[in-house]
Amino acid sequence: MRLNKFLAHSGVCSRRCADLLIQSGRVAVNGIPVQKLGILVDERSDEVTVNGKKVSLSENLTYILLNKPKGYLSTVKDSFHRPTVLDLLGKDKKVFPVGRLDKDTGGVLLLTNDGELTFRLTHPKFEIEKIYLVTVKGKIDKKTLKIFKQGIKLEEGVVAFGEGKIIKAEKERSVFELKLKEGRKREIKIMCQKAGFPVVNLIRTRFAHLTTRGLKEGQWRYLKDEEILRLKKMVGMG
Repeated sequence: MRLNKFLAHSGVCSRRCADLLIQSGRVAVNGIPVQKLGILVDERSDEVTVNGKKVSLSENLTYILLNKPKGYLSTVKDSFHRPTVLDLLGKDKKVFPVGRLDKDTGGVLLLTNDGELTFRLTHPKFEIEKIYLVTVKGKIDKKTLKIFKQGIKLEEGVVAFGEGKIIKAEKERSVFELKLKEGRKREIKIMCQKAGFPVVNLIRTRFAHLTTRGLKEGQWRYLKDEEILRLKKMVGMG
């Protein structure tokens, strides 16, 4: 098994994060630090450590759905001691967010220690659908939604696409639903800003088939078995 996949299955972090850990020299195999990606390990006999602590394949995978409130960072810990989503779950929950929501964005957030599922759900290849409720300044129209569908060039040179549906359009403020199959950093805010409609409120209402129905802000629940199986089937793990 590749080392990054082993770390992901151990619940340490996602495969992308594992690659960074390896490259930074914080991972050792049988007492020898490794920094080269693609290393293979035998999960039955090799000893793998991260920051000197032994890790092993996780037998207790956890899947949590959180209705994230604004004001919380989608990270495990913050060097500036700002509140994170783990503060809402309890420190005994050894999970990490699947993707991220900005500090001032609320709504559906999945957290798990299943690193392989995290890797696949966040990989562009699988086009996991996400729906957002967007409130902007100004009166949005169908012409603008057409621009979103055709694609808007982002700062890094890539093009972002989204399908929109107007909920309310008034002179001072508009509300619309935006459907995306990718999740670049601050993508929606940049798209709206470029179209001339600054975002004033943003909530993710759906991630794949998951919604926050029945959960108040800050509340969470464990995923049901059928929800987990459905997610895995969507990314070729079922």
